[in-house]
Amino acid sequence: MNFYAWMLFVPLWVTFSYTICAFSIWSTDGWLFKMGLIDYSGGFVIHLSSGIAGFIAASWVGPRTVKDRERFPPNNILLMLAGAGLLWMGWTGFNGGDPYAASIDASLAVLNTHVCTAMSLLTWLFLDILFFGKPSVIGATQGMITGLVCITPAAGVVQGWAAMIMGIMSGSIPWYTMMVLHKEIRVLKQVDDTMAVFHTHAVAGCLGGILAGLFADPDLCRLFYGVEDSVHYTGLVYGIFRGRPKAGFRQMGVQLLGILFVILLNVTTTSIVCFVVKTIVPLRLQEDELEVGDDAVHGEVAYALWGDGERLETATQQLSFEINHQWPTLDLKTSIDAQME
Repeated sequence: MNFYAWMLFVPLWVTFSYTICAFSIWSTDGWLFKMGLIDYSGGFVIHLSSGIAGFIAASWVGPRTVKDRERFPPNNILLMLAGAGLLWMGWTGFNGGDPYAASIDASLAVLNTHVCTAMSLLTWLFLDILFFGKPSVIGATQGMITGLVCITPAAGVVQGWAAMIMGIMSGSIPWYTMMVLHKEIRVLKQVDDTMAVFHTHAVAGCLGGILAGLFADPDLCRLFYGVEDSVHYTGLVYGIFRGRPKAGFRQMGVQLLGILFVILLNVTTTSIVCFVVKTIVPLRLQEDELEVGDDAVHGEVAYALWGDGERLETATQQLSFEINHQWPTLDLKTSIDAQME
């Protein structure tokens, strides 16, 4: 994506998509909040919306070069693991911090975050071993992310047993969509979703929203939302076992309505934003810039292991100086070539 297009896209998308979604679901005046939608920490507002928006924006921008798509190995798995650890730790903060107090639901949110994420990671690893014969560090990280995303909308309103089930499902369903369906569905193959955010955020976010409607404990919802309500905030499982199946089915309907709203909002607004940005600056880099990469865009590279010629040139000049002083009678080019070898 053109860097200038990205600079325009971010504030426009945040203003006309994210804030509308957040207001509708989290504000006490929001229509989905009034209906009783359960989104404890942003499974709808953050992950589902960004997963859909990223996928739509990627379709507007177009794919990377063929060379980059055919071979795209991770640059540094150790740094990836360090970042994954920081991400998991940070998730503890914003899931556990949503009640704005050291409370029962905050403690439960932290515990459920770890339980679901660990189960999801192990499930993803198990499937990798079962179908590919070996565990993958990258796969474990993907399973970690899908677990974190899935538990987010339900972290403080489900019991630990439900968090474990959610972890198993978040480690298997996104795995299936990424490893199997992605290779079979034409739309998914056409869009160059570089980091697989559709699967790790959109699919896992949808899953978390549905499972929140299935497993939400009305007693825990009462702690978080602070309302005595026999109609709203009742998961389907509890509605059936407590003799209120109508309330449970209603909650599932509200959750599905919320998913549909977030998807339609982000498909529409992201497309409009991309269209507007495209009329101002090109969305996509020129092909020659894509071939060169960051150096062509910013005049610098992320990983200059040999200075991309600068340090090599300096080293050659230094070597020339030493040869001229130590072996003045030798042919300079021959000496440099021999020394470099």
